[in-house]
Amino acid sequence: MAAIPDYITSHFKRSSRDIGEVEKRIVDIAHQKKLISTDTNAEFSKESTFGERLADSIARIGGSWGFIISFLVFLAVWAVVNTIVLTTRAFDPYPFIFLNLILSMLAAVQAPIIMMSQNRQAVRDRFEAAKDYEVNLKAELEVLSLHEKIDVKVLAELAALRQEIAKLHHRRENEGERP
Repeated sequence: MAAIPDYITSHFKRSSRDIGEVEKRIVDIAHQKKLISTDTNAEFSKESTFGERLADSIARIGGSWGFIISFLVFLAVWAVVNTIVLTTRAFDPYPFIFLNLILSMLAAVQAPIIMMSQNRQAVRDRFEAAKDYEVNLKAELEVLSLHEKIDVKVLAELAALRQEIAKLHHRRENEGERP
């Protein structure tokens, strides 16, 4: 664990006191060579309540073409039944006051449910953004680490080549001095 402050300093160009908790945790995970990517859908869904899942389902259904088309068919059937079929004994004659009441109650219930689902989607987006940040940060740290390893290897090879060149140059000079 003593190498982590050096790791932080070399990668973040700041001391370990100057970085956040998320960064410290990611540096620790990167230092230990652990995986960080997870299935955000499964992780987010396991924390959801029955009400939240129900709100998502209602919003998914209420915002679909299937719902819109079936509701338009329902409204057309309602209007036809109450104006043409049941001309004398319509249970909701024109101007369809009972239908207005049903639609108002549906809107009064459906709107807050859709808002709950939208709020939950915003929370999900923030959760996914945080996970993306963690994965990106770890990937960046890994890339920087690889760059350092490659730089060290290239510098070592350059030093070895310089020594070889110096030896060859020294050997050539020694051969040139012999008569």
